[in-house]
Amino acid sequence: MSKTFVVSQDVRTQSSVKQHELGMKYEDSVGRIYRYARAGAANLVAGNILVNSDLVTNHTNVAVAAAVAIGSTTVTATLGATAATADQYADGFLTVNDATGEGITYAIEGNSAASSSGVITVYLKEPVKVALVATTSEVTLKPSNWADVVLSATDQADLCVGVSNTAVTATYYFWAQTRGECSVLADEAVAKGLALTIGTGTAGAVEALDGAGEVQIGVASEALVDTENRSAFLTID
Repeated sequence: MSKTFVVSQDVRTQSSVKQHELGMKYEDSVGRIYRYARAGAANLVAGNILVNSDLVTNHTNVAVAAAVAIGSTTVTATLGATAATADQYADGFLTVNDATGEGITYAIEGNSAASSSGVITVYLKEPVKVALVATTSEVTLKPSNWADVVLSATDQADLCVGVSNTAVTATYYFWAQTRGECSVLADEAVAKGLALTIGTGTAGAVEALDGAGEVQIGVASEALVDTENRSAFLTID
């Protein structure tokens, strides 16, 4: 990736206005990698582990409302009993998960608002490759992994999407660091060189990876101290 790529928002600032595509990757001059993100409904703290938001159950496995021809960039679907706001899924993904057209995921440009159990119109960034059948083909709407991110819980049941280098106001946009040296909070003492995962003792913290199925998110490049922020090498990206 080019290190001369220019971004309009500094990696240690927040913005109330979206300036880049969610999930866009940026690498700085010393090799640290960041992803453009939006905070969820709660404020975020610098140096804490962040995870992606959950799917809306009533926006998953929903039927296509009208037939979609090959080459179209518009898909309509009938939602379950949860309304959708305009562009809720901008920079997210639409996956055809059942029946005709299944097996393909499309990037989303934006979407219309829709009432509970109403029809949503989804605008794609790429054309449909296999025609979809009305009421038979089923799709799932998924936001960007960097949309409405939240502090990690202690159940290790979420996807780690990075660490903020600054305090972030709820719903504001920022850069989440995903690779390279980064300040992280530890919920236990960790020896230098050990692999790191999402912590189970404190929300937003890391701990040593020591169990089957745990996902590595970094390496302790120095010894980590319980309840303190120290530098670690992130390996999320």
